[in-house]
Amino acid sequence: MLNAETHITKEKGIGGTIRNFQEDFYVEEIPLNLPSGTGPNIWILIEKHGMTTLNVLEDIAKDLKISQKRMGFAGMKDKHALTRQWICVSNMDSYKQFKELIAIKNNIHNTKFLKVIRNEKKIRMGQLKGNKFKILIRNLENIEKSAEIAENVLNKLEKTGVPNYFGWQRFGSGRVNTHLVGKALVHNDLKEAVRLYIGNPSPNESEESQIARKYYEEGDLEKSLELMPKSLRYERQMLRILIKKSKKGQKDDTKSTSDNLDENAYKRAIFSLPKPLQRMFVGAYQSALFNKVISERIKLGIDKYVDGDLVIDNEEHMLHNSPEELKTIIENKQGTPTAPLYGSKVPLASGIVGEIEKKVLDDENITLEDFKTPKTPKLGSHGLRRSIKFNLWDSKVTTTDEGVITEFSISKGAYATAVLREIMKKDVY
Repeated sequence: MLNAETHITKEKGIGGTIRNFQEDFYVEEIPLNLPSGTGPNIWILIEKHGMTTLNVLEDIAKDLKISQKRMGFAGMKDKHALTRQWICVSNMDSYKQFKELIAIKNNIHNTKFLKVIRNEKKIRMGQLKGNKFKILIRNLENIEKSAEIAENVLNKLEKTGVPNYFGWQRFGSGRVNTHLVGKALVHNDLKEAVRLYIGNPSPNESEESQIARKYYEEGDLEKSLELMPKSLRYERQMLRILIKKSKKGQKDDTKSTSDNLDENAYKRAIFSLPKPLQRMFVGAYQSALFNKVISERIKLGIDKYVDGDLVIDNEEHMLHNSPEELKTIIENKQGTPTAPLYGSKVPLASGIVGEIEKKVLDDENITLEDFKTPKTPKLGSHGLRRSIKFNLWDSKVTTTDEGVITEFSISKGAYATAVLREIMKKDVY
């Protein structure tokens, strides 16, 4: 995990590997509410693999010939896993529209429609209780001993909570750069933000992708588009806009190069992306900094009050009690210490904890004001305080000939890899 440096359990890690097959990593949303069967909005329970949630929504919207803005979901689900979640299409009142949706159920790549049902309300981001996981850890030296360690770790985590690290998927799978794009936006460098997204080749991706990105780095936009894999739809989309902008006012046979681009062209390219993806950039940078903070904060104790802590209750409301009262609240599991997702209006802690938070800002050479991102204000963030830990429940460990199966449920917005990291004591994706 990016910037995650601290464990809270002392057991020796069992090692092993995950995601050897997509079905080894199963996740299912625990919804807040289930659809009623009546209403103008259609809810779909999907099972997918090898596709992001955004990919599925885009393909459905394309087949129905509707705006993607009419699609809703509660949370992003991992591309490299077998996942189940509810999504919705709003304002599909007529029976004809319902049948049109049913007609495309076999058309969406690597996606099954398990249920299609109406509801009065739409699905909004964050409207879920949590997620249930079933994960097979393979390639273990001693399966029985590993199962025993895994069970001990999970039992401890149920009592203390789990470090609330953001997992690798928050920063991009394989080519980890989403937070770097966000950092460039916070520094108001739009040209660099676009370069990091389209260019910046990574050894963790295909040679074809690396070559296409290299041409962008060299300023050859047309060659970059020509070679960019069809699967990299957003890079191709941005390149088309940049090429069009570079040719504006030029002769038709003028070669499209980045030399002909101004800041407005880079802004247009960024805002051509789906809004959920646009918002991910600064969010990913905030997440990387959050991981830095809690790596230091949890060394002081994950389930106790430390001088200067800002504490939230279980409904995520900020508490303003005395230090002695906050200590009791945390001990009784009625509240938790927090760390900042840095933003222009986020309050910072005081005391020892405040020193940790301020040092991270100083190391990055930024201020809270920078998160207004004045050149792209829609992508800025006020910030918020986030718990340094999350809850885990219903844990279970079983063995198979292939390895150890871990099952558990965790709070929404939390990452299963933070749990696996404590069990395996290695970086996991």
